[in-house]
Amino acid sequence: MTASHAALLEAARSGAQAAAAVILDIYATPFEVRRKADQSPVTLADEEAERLIIAALERVAPEIPIVAEEQVAASGLPATLASRYWLVDPLDGTRGFVDRSDEFSVNIGLIEDGWPVLGVIGVPTQHLIYAAAGPGTATRRRDGGKPERIAARVAPAEPIVLSSRLHGPSRRIEAYLAGVPGAVHRPLGSASKFCLIAEGSADHYPRYGETSEWDTAAGQAIIEAAGGSVTTLDGARLGYGKAGYRNPPFLVRGRT
Repeated sequence: MTASHAALLEAARSGAQAAAAVILDIYATPFEVRRKADQSPVTLADEEAERLIIAALERVAPEIPIVAEEQVAASGLPATLASRYWLVDPLDGTRGFVDRSDEFSVNIGLIEDGWPVLGVIGVPTQHLIYAAAGPGTATRRRDGGKPERIAARVAPAEPIVLSSRLHGPSRRIEAYLAGVPGAVHRPLGSASKFCLIAEGSADHYPRYGETSEWDTAAGQAIIEAAGGSVTTLDGARLGYGKAGYRNPPFLVRGRT
């Protein structure tokens, strides 16, 4: 991890912590739910979290463009693609937040030349921050504690297969489970699925539904640093800067 990445990682971690705090504050209130143009929900928590994250990143590196979900919803995608840029989802799992399922996260990823090189994911209801910036650097830190190294595991005899709770069971998920001997299925919301695989608590996460690059960049950086992988269904490493910042179906796995 270079010195510049160390400073950027600390800025992202600081932004995620500030965002997590304001998200929990709003979570404890009878907040309003509005609808964006695509009919997805948005709350004050999404907007305040994004404002705090952008401020934290710009304090350290104002020259790095930021592609953040709520800004994109309001103003559209950037006209040009930079070689280095942040991808921010200030409240991944807004539906889980609205439903008070406790399953939501804060995602901050850095892309360089089409690949995720740094990632921070905050899990507010668990008071956890996951972070990484290169091979072997993946950590997990609880509020007030010290970072502890985490690593993906080789799948055990009964591997845990995660799927999106929001999108529910599907024939493709059922087919995937049928192809994994001994699989134990666990639906879950938000990018915390990446974190569970990175820390060795789960093993597979197939995703067939539509996702944006800001949904996956932070998680991919953490997974890869922990020894796992994020690939398209044909086995290629998932890259960034695609048309519309949209992902194809992908598979997250621990060590193989």
